[in-house]
Amino acid sequence: MIERQETKQRMSRIVKHNGTIYLCGQVAADANTGITEQTQTMLDKVDTLLEQAGSSREHMLSATIYIKDMKDFAEMNAVWDAWVPEGHAPARACVEASMAREELLVEISVIAAEK
Repeated sequence: MIERQETKQRMSRIVKHNGTIYLCGQVAADANTGITEQTQTMLDKVDTLLEQAGSSREHMLSATIYIKDMKDFAEMNAVWDAWVPEGHAPARACVEASMAREELLVEISVIAAEK
């Protein structure tokens, strides 16, 4: 069975299937801040959605991070490294990408297992 939450025409914020949770791309709460703040608020949103879906960051399987400019890679990673629980790092990819809005610096897509 497939369960979709917060579904709109273009996407669902959460999709659950066979114990796996897929989150749509998450961006910063305030796109007018720097990479550190954008990364932190983006990850805060991931925490909220994972909890809503019955999971947590300890259950992440995979994360794909899209970063506007690799010059921000180290700063983004500093926030990421502090956020990921020790011993629970997911498979991860990070790519430089154009963003949907000019002011966005980072976006993440997460796949996790249910608790």
